Amino acid sequence: MMDDRFKSFCASVGLGDSQSQTLVGLDLEQRLELACSAAQSCIGTENVAVASLNQTVVDENWSQSCIAQPYCIAQPTNANDVAQIVKIIKHFGVKFALRSGGHSPNPGWSSIEGGILVDLQKINQITLSSDNKVASIGPGARWGEVTSTLDAEGISIIGGRIPAVGVGGLILGGGFFHFSGEFGLAADNVKNFEIVLANGNITNANANENADLFWALKGGGPNFGVVTRFDLYTVPVRDIWYRWDMYAVNHAHAVLDAMVKWQNEGSSDLKSTVALIIGLEGVTVGLIYSAPADQPSAFAPFYELPPPIAAIVPPLNGTVKTLTDFLSNTFSDQPLRHDYRAVSTRIDGQLYRDVYELWRERALASRQATGANQTFTIQPIPKNLAEQGIAKGGNPMGIPREDHQWWTTVVDWTSAGDDDAVRSVSIDATKAWNTLAKERGLDLSFTFTNDASRDQNPLASYGMDNINKLKQIALKYDEAQLFQKQQNDGFLLSKV
Repeated sequence: MMDDRFKSFCASVGLGDSQSQTLVGLDLEQRLELACSAAQSCIGTENVAVASLNQTVVDENWSQSCIAQPYCIAQPTNANDVAQIVKIIKHFGVKFALRSGGHSPNPGWSSIEGGILVDLQKINQITLSSDNKVASIGPGARWGEVTSTLDAEGISIIGGRIPAVGVGGLILGGGFFHFSGEFGLAADNVKNFEIVLANGNITNANANENADLFWALKGGGPNFGVVTRFDLYTVPVRDIWYRWDMYAVNHAHAVLDAMVKWQNEGSSDLKSTVALIIGLEGVTVGLIYSAPADQPSAFAPFYELPPPIAAIVPPLNGTVKTLTDFLSNTFSDQPLRHDYRAVSTRIDGQLYRDVYELWRERALASRQATGANQTFTIQPIPKNLAEQGIAKGGNPMGIPREDHQWWTTVVDWTSAGDDDAVRSVSIDATKAWNTLAKERGLDLSFTFTNDASRDQNPLASYGMDNINKLKQIALKYDEAQLFQKQQNDGFLLSKV
């Protein structure tokens, strides 16, 4: 039953920009108690856990380093619920964190100690327009669910490669997909964002309505409001060709050389892309072609490699769904601490090999000391990825308009006491990328937000003009700077 104290409160259209005088003198815990009670009254006790937190929901973050104990968890079911929660957070002046899928390994990005955790997993709708050209997706859906739903209709979208990742955070950080070289980032394929602003108003951002906000949301992160629906253009890709091979680790240099040759030659066929992940015990190469095929010639450099030690997936014509299902089985669900990291450079085989050797030496020593596992991943970025973003209305990310690479790593370990030692490997590798690239004229300042670690500042790499524009847009739609001051943490404009 609704608490009588909040009947008129929940029905109000807006709460103004200042807190009620009745809150003067209340400490943080008292304000949190009132805020969470108000949330229960406004969106239902079944959607707000306070005294007895559902620990399973609390612990849903991918990385154990991100587990924190909120004062309460609000799980809105629609945009109106989100609007109520935003107004409550603003009114009571409490801190909050937003969680879509909780896949960020950065502590505090999608978790909070004490404040309100706004968990969006109940806003997980996946619907199609009557002509199948637009998919409307809730921020709490997972990409595996999205792929399965759209596969039944013979289509797909530019979204997430890993099935367990949530929709919201990935798109707001850009969203790199298998076919981004052909169609651009996930953010570039959004037709419309439904968003709850800091004042609780529900509005849309698209090319014709709030066009400045539309531009900002395409990679600008959680700085402008809470997106409650993403309307994405579908792409006519379902049937694809792919293969997945494992090579001996002593062939890492040969694989890197093949990668460079493909980037310089074969990647001009925009239907082709390569997943290259070097681990401490082997080298994984995934060749993906966005149409049915028979040994696409674009991948010729890889056909010249020594035989793999394992054909994990022999060459086949499958679908986006079968590829996604395969990838779902390649990631452990064991609770671990995680991190990743981002850096970009121009294409150069000697640079790749030099940084790899430094990384491998450090990663092996780290594993010996801590048991940590680490990977070395080259993500190919053809010029067309940036061009697609420009052609589709632009975005604030400032992605270099040339063929290049985005390096990343996935780091897994168990003990909090090893955090600094384990993370130092990727930190030093990033420094090596930057130092050697600058010395050789191969450096690029861009940092991909979705791969960035907690101490990096990817928004700063978007360029000063774009940053200034983003800050002006944030101030326009959030005058009191709720998302800068009361949001727990994240890649926030206030930190640039």
